[in-house]
Formats: sequence, structure tokens, C-alpha cells
Amino acid sequence: METLFWASILIVVYVYAGYPLLLAIWSGVVSRPVAKRLPAPPPTISVVIAARNEADRLPARIGNLFELDYPIAPEIIVVSDGSTDRTAAVLARFGDRVRVIALPRSGKPTALNAGVAAAVGDIIVFADARQRFARNALTELVSNFADPMVGAVTGELVLDSEEGPATDSKVAEGVGLYWKYEKWLRRQESRVWSTLGATGAIYAMRRTLWRPLPPETLLDDVLAVMRIVFDGKRVVFDDEARAFDRVARSGADESRRKTRTLAGNYQILALEPRLLNPFANPVWLQYVSHKVGRLIVPWCLALALISNILLAFSTWPYRLALLVQLCFYGLAFLGARSAHQRPSDHMDEAGPVSQQRPQSLPERRLSL
Repeated sequence: METLFWASILIVVYVYAGYPLLLAIWSGVVSRPVAKRLPAPPPTISVVIAARNEADRLPARIGNLFELDYPIAPEIIVVSDGSTDRTAAVLARFGDRVRVIALPRSGKPTALNAGVAAAVGDIIVFADARQRFARNALTELVSNFADPMVGAVTGELVLDSEEGPATDSKVAEGVGLYWKYEKWLRRQESRVWSTLGATGAIYAMRRTLWRPLPPETLLDDVLAVMRIVFDGKRVVFDDEARAFDRVARSGADESRRKTRTLAGNYQILALEPRLLNPFANPVWLQYVSHKVGRLIVPWCLALALISNILLAFSTWPYRLALLVQLCFYGLAFLGARSAHQRPSDHMDEAGPVSQQRPQSLPERRLSL
């Protein structure tokens, strides 16, 4: 029982502290920087946006794409995934500057498959309707492809809770801190060789490397790029290519996001079991430590608690450890309960949170 308790604790410590320490040392000893350069002539770009009922957001989103600093105007493809709002009318205003593909409601993976199949650009850039890009985002993304070993590039998603004064939402502050930690991991993994997923709001890949996604895919921005890693190419993180977004203001919204992400990571193991094969996966250690480790941690915490309860009858150190665990879970419960409560007077830039419409496809996921 003691072995079970300590093994569970050590796994949790390794995932959240040991692995980051290993990465810091590893990336300091073996760093593989990308020599960024925009070729002449520059590669052509197709921007693909999958959207459902995003008529209110698409004009600003497309206007932002028109303003970006890139030598060649990108091809813009919007795939309307069964939209029932004014999406068609809104997009019609842009004429032939925006290519529209209307599909019956099929899900984001099918919409992305259709968008890439129609694209003609050398580089596919994936974007969502909600975010906006920094002016130099396309140039920074594409400059990485001067390195023939780079198959995909993920940009940096900057949340509002990271930029200015702290928001009054404790959920937003917590997510912002976690997201900074997550991006640090991606930055180190990229320096070692390849990061383990992309940020769906801003990532790019060589069109020739795209493989159609299964329609049931939950985390397209992880599955698509991990397949590129299997092909022997790198997926690099570029924090000079930025997209901007708001973070969830309520615990309920954040809980749904985490649940979807957790389910998606389990699903990817079913879709690509070779991820667990150290002889097939070039980034096996990173994947097991980062992605699989996050799936194992909840089970380890449960085992640590159960074994600690049984050990508490033996010696006082285990009774103290049990008290610490119970206090931790009690505080976590109170924090979660508080975060799920939505004050009626809470406002953000989109108006009262309680009156905002549910976020439709595409959702923004911060992959674990």
C-alpha cells in the first residue's frame, strides 16, 4: 500500500514539475532553432475558417485578414457548417475575395477537410471566427517553412487575462496562468524537436502534408499535427505569430472546455495508438510525459487518497498527509463552487455573461 501511495504521488510530481525541469535542461543542452526566412517569391497562402452561425463575428474576422502584412493576398475560404443565421448574406458582401463553401451540418473536422480540399495555396493557415491575428502573423508563420524539416507551425494564442491588468474573473486569471505554463512547455518542446499539438486559433501546415480527419475528431489541432510528426517533420511553436482572444469568464464554461479536451486526448489514443509506441513515435517521451501524464494524474490522485486513508491507521505521518489531502480537496471544491456561480452584474466586453449566446463552432480549446 505504501508503494502505491508513493508511486501515485511521484507520478503527479513528475508530470507537473519533473517533466518541466527535464525539458528546461534538455532544451538548454540540445536546442534546434529554426532559421526563419521569407522566400522570394513567398509561398501562397490559403486561410481556412470553419464556422457555424458566426454571422456576427465573420465581418471583423475577415476584415482582420485583409489587413495583414503579407506580400501576396491570401486565399480566404470560409466553410459554413450548416449555418442557419445570416452567414451566407454576410459573406456575400465580400464577393470573390472570400470563397464560401456551404455544407450541411457535419462537424468541424468535415468542414476543415472540405476547406483544405478546395484550397490552392502552398501553405494552409487555420483560423477561427472569434479571434484576430497580429498584423505580422502570416509572415511570421510562413517564414518557418524556409526550413524543409518544418511541416507545421503553431502560433501563440494570447488571452486577454495575459495582456493588461488582471481581470475581475478568478476563472480567467487561473486559466491565464495555466496557459502561460502550457505555452512554456510548448516552447521548450519545440526547441528540443517538436511540440505535441497546435493552437487551433492560429496554425499553419504544408498543404501536401494534410490528411483528411475522421469526422468524429474532437481535437483536430492535435491529431492533424501529430500525423505530421509521424512523417518525420517538425511542428514548431512561434510566439512571434500571435492571435488574440478572450478567456472563459465562468467555471462552467471552463469545465466544459476541459471535459472536451480530456475526451479528445483519450480519443486520439484510439485513433492513433502508435502514439504509445516508442519505436514509432519520434516524440514518445514528450507525449507520454505531457499528454498521457495529464490523463493519468486524476487516477493517481484517487489512488493516493484511497491508499492514504488505509495507511492513516498506521503512523502519524500518513495521518498528516491525509489531512493535507482533505484540506486540498476541500479548498478545491469551494473554489470550483464559487467559480461556477455567475453574478448577474458581471460584465465583459461582450455584455453580461449570462446573456451571451453559447459559443458555437468553432470553439476555442486550450489543449492539455
